[in-house]
Amino acid sequence: MMRIGFPLPDWTAPPAPTGAPLAGRFVRLEKLDISQADQLFDAFAEGGDDLWTYMPHGPFQRGCFHAWMRKMAGSADPCFYAIRDLETDRFAGIAAYLRIAPEAGSIEVGWLTFAPSIARSPKTTEAMFLMMEWAFRAGYRRYEWKCDALNLPSRRAAQRLGLSYEGTFRQATVYKQRNRDTAWFAAIDREWPALEAAFREWLSPANLDGGQRRSLSDLTAPILVARDPALG
Repeated sequence: MMRIGFPLPDWTAPPAPTGAPLAGRFVRLEKLDISQADQLFDAFAEGGDDLWTYMPHGPFQRGCFHAWMRKMAGSADPCFYAIRDLETDRFAGIAAYLRIAPEAGSIEVGWLTFAPSIARSPKTTEAMFLMMEWAFRAGYRRYEWKCDALNLPSRRAAQRLGLSYEGTFRQATVYKQRNRDTAWFAAIDREWPALEAAFREWLSPANLDGGQRRSLSDLTAPILVARDPALG
């Protein structure tokens, strides 16, 4: 007898993201808008040209950044958010849903650009949690993260957030006139309850106030189906 996939008799396609705000304790994600361009440009300028190394766009001059923002603000896929730092009430990052496939229940997070003021902080972790939370609550079955295979910080971030390594696609694309092998990570809906509990424990005041007591990596490690061999 031929083997087939498990049945999904009650599954229906989830809605596409609209850019509705996503709010947490540290950040608020708001639909990308040209009015945010100057704050974002100034925040990103603190990171220098290295901020754009693994991105398909940038570095920018201010006028070119405004033009890029205007174009991206009108896009449905990718669906862009600006990240507002609630501590300073200023925009300091960008993130997007992309390769949005409601018919398959699959969605990817990407275009992640964080100013130094929020990078590697609970603010960016909460932003990623909020985006993952919306996707699974909306009914998506699969949440993807892809990056240049040479971008080890991005690979570490994906695994820390509880996304399992699924392999590397060799010579997957060309950008900025160079090759890109693409590392793939994903989480699926049946893993979400455990991931949500890990995020909520890590983000709680009991864990963070006064210094981190337990790392997110420790909390998500038992949920991983496969670890990234490039990270040791």
